[in-house]
Amino acid sequence: MPKLINLAVFQRFFRSGQVGGFLLLICVAISLLIANTASKESFEAFLETKLGFGHVNYSILAWINDALMAIFFLLVGLEIKRELVEGELSSLKNAALPVIAALGGMLVPAAIYAIFNKGAETASGWGIPMATDIAFALAIIAMLGKNVPASLKIFLAALAIVDDLGAILVIAIFYTNQIHFEYLAMAGGILVLLSLMNYFGVKSLIFYLIPGIFLWYFIHHSGIHATIAGVLLAFTIPTNETDVLSPLEKLEHALSVPVNYLIMPIFALANTNITFEKEMIKGLVSPLGLGIIVGLFAGKTIGVTLFSWLAVKLKFADLPTGAGWKHVLGLGMLAGIGFTMSIFIALLSFSDALHVSEAKFAILTASVLSGVVGFVFLKSLKKSED
Repeated sequence: MPKLINLAVFQRFFRSGQVGGFLLLICVAISLLIANTASKESFEAFLETKLGFGHVNYSILAWINDALMAIFFLLVGLEIKRELVEGELSSLKNAALPVIAALGGMLVPAAIYAIFNKGAETASGWGIPMATDIAFALAIIAMLGKNVPASLKIFLAALAIVDDLGAILVIAIFYTNQIHFEYLAMAGGILVLLSLMNYFGVKSLIFYLIPGIFLWYFIHHSGIHATIAGVLLAFTIPTNETDVLSPLEKLEHALSVPVNYLIMPIFALANTNITFEKEMIKGLVSPLGLGIIVGLFAGKTIGVTLFSWLAVKLKFADLPTGAGWKHVLGLGMLAGIGFTMSIFIALLSFSDALHVSEAKFAILTASVLSGVVGFVFLKSLKKSED
């Protein structure tokens, strides 16, 4: 007997995502315009303005990237969990594919960058092309609407989550000076508490959201990127395999519109403020620039597609429902949208301001290339099938 799946929230999420995607791109353009006009310094000063008190006194930019984006990760995590329980990822073979694909999408770009920068002073930036910017990638695929199977959107979301978790681990192990294990232990305690409430059938969302705030606080202070708290919290929220609205679906319903219409555009506005400099053009053909661009655009496409093909051929995984290999190839292109997480790793990789500027421009170039080519390619598949 087939499972009764409540798809209303999922459909609403991607419907709002189509409009939200256009709004996101508008905010990208506005942010780039501000960064290259006289308003640049005042905007940067605004983003550095401190808000809060005591141990939670952070800049506006930090609140956006660490707190608001944790809410975004919460929403995506909720969708991934629901698909694991009752949908596209509920079989082991389907769930395995995005994990294996994400692994290829991290290893191949890192190897390409390492080859271009072997022995150079920029060799430490090997982690830059490993990341996929989940917010922008999902916004682009949402704009495709019915041009791609719904299963492909779930596949990209799951792949991007695994990819970002991998990037967070890379940052924690290779790019973080110190991890505070006492805060990690407290976060672990909160996670155990949330899991026990789920196990004993606690349904009220308030009993998950309040501890979730503390979970975010402890992970943030541990030295690990705080957005992982959103994913961890999502996996403790109760759901079911029927068409009865679950706590998970209620929360997903409440978050879909503010995330797509508010959080993602604010995120784009705050993080795309890249000031163009003459040296950046030369940097595109330097080992640093080529390592990032080839790593993100070609490396992600090759890594995701190749590892997916191997997983299916070796019968470890199955392709998403209704999707073919051309869809996987196009999805690999979209995975090359590195952007914010890549920029974050670049800031940790280099102390030289010129290297940081060159890396930012290369990341922006690769991300635009990946997004545009991936969008056009996937859009053309639907037309060729009609």
